[in-house]
Amino acid sequence: MRISRIYLNTELTAGQTTTLDENASHYLARVLRVQLGQPVILFNGNGFDYHGHITRASKKEVDVEIQEQTSGVQDSDIHTHIGQVMSKGDRMDYMIQKATELGVNVITPLTSKYCEVKLNHERQEKRVQHWQQIAIHASEQSGRATIPQVLPIQTIQDWLSTRNEQLRLTLHPRAAKKITSFDRPKDIALLVGPEGGLTDDEVSLAQSCAFETTLLGPRILRTETAPVAALSVIQLLWGDMAQ
Repeated sequence: MRISRIYLNTELTAGQTTTLDENASHYLARVLRVQLGQPVILFNGNGFDYHGHITRASKKEVDVEIQEQTSGVQDSDIHTHIGQVMSKGDRMDYMIQKATELGVNVITPLTSKYCEVKLNHERQEKRVQHWQQIAIHASEQSGRATIPQVLPIQTIQDWLSTRNEQLRLTLHPRAAKKITSFDRPKDIALLVGPEGGLTDDEVSLAQSCAFETTLLGPRILRTETAPVAALSVIQLLWGDMAQ
């Protein structure tokens, strides 16, 4: 039987009994219909898993007695930060979910000339909160003991000007260099454009900020597919898929 993993934004300690929040309690009690004594794993993003079992399960509240703390699945040795120009529909949701499963550390949603998404300040905050929740749920499912950070929406210019990663890459279908041609860095910033692509000026701006254009292969990938493919290659070349 698969043991449920639940994220809690609170301090966790072996030997304590903790009451899960409303959403987690509803999921376990009403959706999964957990029973007393059933095992569960809690985590709060600090790199550890907290193993326990259900001691109370009502319709609104579930209690878990934590029995032991163990080291969770460790992050990849290579730190990755994706700057992704926003796209419509559920494409950003998909990218954040899959990037989390593949070990991304930070995601910054970006605006650009061809960005299809226009949001006022209030809607921007709500959208970022939504994306952060997707990262949390993907961490629960994938066994990660940390949570990728989804930063507030920025312009592509502002994001590029603050990057200092050792390797900075722009995914571009007409680039001359393949991603496999670079030496292993300690950290990577990856710029991904929108469905309509980056403008020549935006590519030039990225190059002036020490970003190199690169491609993954002969086929043009969709905006939500490109970072997933790139992360897979990065983790295989230099990260924990190669271990």
